[in-house]
Amino acid sequence: MIRSCAFLTAALLTFGLGDGARAADEVPDLFAPEITTTATAAGWYLRGDVGYTGWTGDEGADYTVYDAGGAATGRGGFDDSRFSHPVSYGLGVGYQFNDMFRADVTAETFRDRFNSNTDFGGPCVAGAAAAACGSRSSAIYRGVGILANGYVDLGTVVGLTPYIGAGVGATQLRWGGVSTTAYCADGEVNCVGGGSGRYDGRNSWRFTYALMAGVSYDVSERIKLDVGYRYSDIAGGDMFGAALDGGGRIRGDDDGFSRHEIRAGLRISLW
Repeated sequence: MIRSCAFLTAALLTFGLGDGARAADEVPDLFAPEITTTATAAGWYLRGDVGYTGWTGDEGADYTVYDAGGAATGRGGFDDSRFSHPVSYGLGVGYQFNDMFRADVTAETFRDRFNSNTDFGGPCVAGAAAAACGSRSSAIYRGVGILANGYVDLGTVVGLTPYIGAGVGATQLRWGGVSTTAYCADGEVNCVGGGSGRYDGRNSWRFTYALMAGVSYDVSERIKLDVGYRYSDIAGGDMFGAALDGGGRIRGDDDGFSRHEIRAGLRISLW
């Protein structure tokens, strides 16, 4: 009798412990992070972006002087050229092909100022013979760019989608008039080979390409917040041109722009 009770007790304990272990296995871990992926449907989207060019490459500008016959008589560079850091604004329309690939066409605009000093190297007429002659120049420039872009989305985890992309297109750079004021190192105003004036700015279309990387966040099923980095390179071109006394001309060219931008915007799905 005692042996039967002991056997029965052991069996009950065994089943009880087994059920307890299974119950413990079924208790969810409340502290484990929830990791999900989000499927993306194909369709059209609109986008709007704001960018800030925090730093640029080694941009510069040069000028060439021609005589009445068109022969170059002198060349020089704008010393200490300073191109400001423009803010850009853009709009675009695109298409999401699947969870991985999308493409869009974007248009953007930016505006800012160019400032520079130029050392002509000649002496001042009204000052000491050793005094250097130079000029201070400034101008407003504007750009309107159009890019065709392609992106690879690298998978969505808890609403975040990292991506890489590239774009190619053209930028119309519009230079305003370049104002120049001559000066002498000793404070006089007249310089040999220098002068004050305003040169007419030039407009030109430049080849442009861009490389992008960033991450988007699913604000809702149809709205994504996009934050990323973009490197863009705008080719050099005409800057200004003007006639000089005696029938000659002067022409300026810029070396283009290498821009490093931090950008933020929204993408809104239309499906």
